[in-house]
Amino acid sequence: MPATVNELVDLLQIEQLEVNLFRGGQPPKSRLKRVFGGQVAGQAVMAAQRTVADDKHLHSLHVYFILGGDPSIPIIYDVENVRDGRSFATRRVAARQHGEVIFYMTASFQREEDGWDHQDVLPSTPGPDDGTPMVDLVKYISPDGAEQWKQEWGGFDMRYVGDPRPEDDPSRATTPVVQRMWFRASERLPDDVLLHRALFTYYSDFSLLGASLVPHGVLISSPKVQPASLDHVVWFHRPFRVDEWLLYDQTSPSASGARGLSTARVFTQDGTLVASVAQEGLIRPVKPREER
Repeated sequence: MPATVNELVDLLQIEQLEVNLFRGGQPPKSRLKRVFGGQVAGQAVMAAQRTVADDKHLHSLHVYFILGGDPSIPIIYDVENVRDGRSFATRRVAARQHGEVIFYMTASFQREEDGWDHQDVLPSTPGPDDGTPMVDLVKYISPDGAEQWKQEWGGFDMRYVGDPRPEDDPSRATTPVVQRMWFRASERLPDDVLLHRALFTYYSDFSLLGASLVPHGVLISSPKVQPASLDHVVWFHRPFRVDEWLLYDQTSPSASGARGLSTARVFTQDGTLVASVAQEGLIRPVKPREER
């Protein structure tokens, strides 16, 4: 994974091979055994937007992760022009490796319009300065893992808040799972709406599935669980910058059948709701060796 913002931006700069056909590279230093799902989604966003008129911007994407990606070879993105309308455009992107489809995305783009406006309120929560840097949590859980963490995730500054509600908060009865963190790119970025949305898409696959394991006291990195993203949805509501603090307010309404469902609201520091995210993923319990 990219260790710096510049490396991350470079990773998202896909190469056009033909009309509606693109190639995405791989980070040279990653130790991951399969491609991070957010990378595929972020590159697919860049590919799709390259085929859409400049006056339309991404407002939603629906993704299926079909096969684990191979980090040793590039990914080919084949963009299908489903529709170009006056206000909306729709694209479908197939990502391929080794002659197989590993990922599908349907994305919708809209020309800017005025209309009714309302939103949820920013929840009461500690600010980023009061959160715990994720690298410190990693160091606490695995002292040897902190340096690798920096190599994989150095492009983002992340501050973990967890569930800040008091034990007697009545909302715990109706929303038992709350997991929050602040994040932003660790360096200033250009004023490019597409880049900020692609980088957000990249990051949005981080930690969300882990919320579905909170009630069970299991970390997503635990050997007790086999995790994998299955499908992923992002709705963009309002403008934002990914190099300014964003609150990832995550919850999980259900887990069953070895799958967990997590949802999230994303707020700026001033309380603007800028995006909503949902993901279902595999959280298969791994039996101890003696039980297999």
